[in-house]
Amino acid sequence: MKPTVPVGKNETVTLDITGLTHEGEGVGRADGFTLFVQGALPGERVKAKVLKVKKTYGYAKPIEWLQSSPDRVDAPCPIYKQCGGCQLQHLSYEAQLVWKRQHVVDTLERIGKLYVQGEGERSAGAAAGGAGGEAGEGGSSADASAAGAGESGADWAEVGNGGIVVHPTIGMDEPWRYRNKAQVPIGMAMADLENGAAGSLIGGFYARGSHRIVDMDACLIQHEHNDEAVRQVKAIGNRVGISAYDEATGRGILRHVVVRTGFVTGEMMVVLVTNGPRIPRVEDWIAGIREALPQVKSIVQNVNKRQTNVIFGDETRTLWGSDVIYDELDGIRFAISARSFYQVNPAQTLRLYQSAVDYAGLTGRENVIDAYCGIGTISLFLARRAGHVYGVEIVPEAIEDAKRNAELNGIGNASFEAGPAEVVIPRWRSEGIRPDVIVVDPPRKGCDEQLLDTILAMQPERVVYVSCNPATLARDLQVLEAGGYRTVEVQPVDMFPHTSHVECVALLVQD
Repeated sequence: MKPTVPVGKNETVTLDITGLTHEGEGVGRADGFTLFVQGALPGERVKAKVLKVKKTYGYAKPIEWLQSSPDRVDAPCPIYKQCGGCQLQHLSYEAQLVWKRQHVVDTLERIGKLYVQGEGERSAGAAAGGAGGEAGEGGSSADASAAGAGESGADWAEVGNGGIVVHPTIGMDEPWRYRNKAQVPIGMAMADLENGAAGSLIGGFYARGSHRIVDMDACLIQHEHNDEAVRQVKAIGNRVGISAYDEATGRGILRHVVVRTGFVTGEMMVVLVTNGPRIPRVEDWIAGIREALPQVKSIVQNVNKRQTNVIFGDETRTLWGSDVIYDELDGIRFAISARSFYQVNPAQTLRLYQSAVDYAGLTGRENVIDAYCGIGTISLFLARRAGHVYGVEIVPEAIEDAKRNAELNGIGNASFEAGPAEVVIPRWRSEGIRPDVIVVDPPRKGCDEQLLDTILAMQPERVVYVSCNPATLARDLQVLEAGGYRTVEVQPVDMFPHTSHVECVALLVQD
């Protein structure tokens, strides 16, 4: 007999919101049945219309607030309700930092089956400071004035046995206009698509849960120069008659505009992602961009002919200027190419990397392996305190960038090799390289299973795990703990304010 659910589509229900999902949706229950409510916050009571029902959960939209949260604020972005770029602008920034720490705690306990110290168990010496210190659970002055993550890392022998210390989230003093990279899908105005006119280009984030582009001229989390560049590229494209790529038909030229801006140097790169190698009136296109955006140092074309959600294709060529632009982090200079991975929030990147370096506990003698090293950003930070750093990355272009960046900064105690970490690192072991510390900074899917096995076989004294996904972090920490390591502390860092994402740095030591 098919089980029934207590609510139906289009039904109106009254819900008490008890939490937020990892995507920032409110969680309520109707007769025990879970409903996810976009825009609702914990502590609120709402009337909501049921939109969709599945076997064990459903979705609803609020139609009336019966009780509002004291943490609710007015979102400053005029297209916030339509755009899918941010999820938490309606939640005060202080409350965002509290929720992100709690999200990390809940995920470690639920997925990783790990024990996290309660607030009452945390000593002042184990609490982390930083801009987010006051926003931790309880918001005590001890939290706000305690030593930084590095100092707490040194105390692991004293505080680690009582469970994992999850510090207050490190936030930003000014959590707006922080992104140095814009990746904007391009489409045609809907009215023009419907009447078959040549039309005008639009560009912006996708609407929530769809591939419908919400056109915008300004994004409050983007650097202003990125906004200006996207506006100008759309205007120039319209002037020279460039068509937008159509996902449904596979026709059209311009798929995405990617803009990168160096916060320190002011240099800018514009990348045109096209549905084929030919760009009509390309010289007019280049001239228009150079005239409108004098800070541009590089104009690049990337060709992506596949029907895919992946932004970049395999073919990249420079149309004008340099192959790279330059930026700096804490005095280290980086060459950044079109497809380089480079953290999008420079201010928070410094805090993230400083936590990683402090957790590594370096004295100047250690061998360090940096898996998933990218263009060498963390590697070069580590190299300033380590004996030698060995970086490995599967993308050959990134390794060439890493080598160039080491040379650019006169850093001779870092070497890099392209290939899968789970293949390269065991070979290094056979060649006699014994790491004291292994640092991993994997993509959202987490560490490869073979890499985790390799770490356990190498037995470094410390493992520093930099994560952009608490769920895969918790899963991988459980594997490492089962293999003889103990997670001592975790430092959440708010790399993406007003979104539901949170980055973490975790310290593990041999148990």
